[in-house]
Amino acid sequence: MYKEIYLVDDEDLVNTVNAIHFRRMGMEDKLKSFTNPELALDDLRFRDDPNVKTLILLDINMPEMSGFEFLEFMMLEDFPETNKVLLVTSSESDEDREEAKKYDKYVKEFITKPLQIEHLEEFLQGSYS
Repeated sequence: MYKEIYLVDDEDLVNTVNAIHFRRMGMEDKLKSFTNPELALDDLRFRDDPNVKTLILLDINMPEMSGFEFLEFMMLEDFPETNKVLLVTSSESDEDREEAKKYDKYVKEFITKPLQIEHLEEFLQGSYS
């Protein structure tokens, strides 16, 4: 079970909709929402226990820092593999899908927005077994 769930998207509305999915599953107490990916990255860096099992829903196209830049920092700083990333993006680009494969240490799925609760439940069930 994930101890923390980070919602990282520059659109408040997207984070709100994703938060509603988690609330419906009774997981709202685990949520941290960020519209600035740099703040989310700092929060991950400075946790008391960096090995906490964490799910990160990450957008690719954000103004401050792209999702790929976020992932690059995770790789460079050798974040623990207990951090699992779902790329939730409006991008349908084959180039973005290929780029995501470079970060397969963390990226577990590439999902086109909007995130459907059924897809999320399916992923969570598979990741616990």
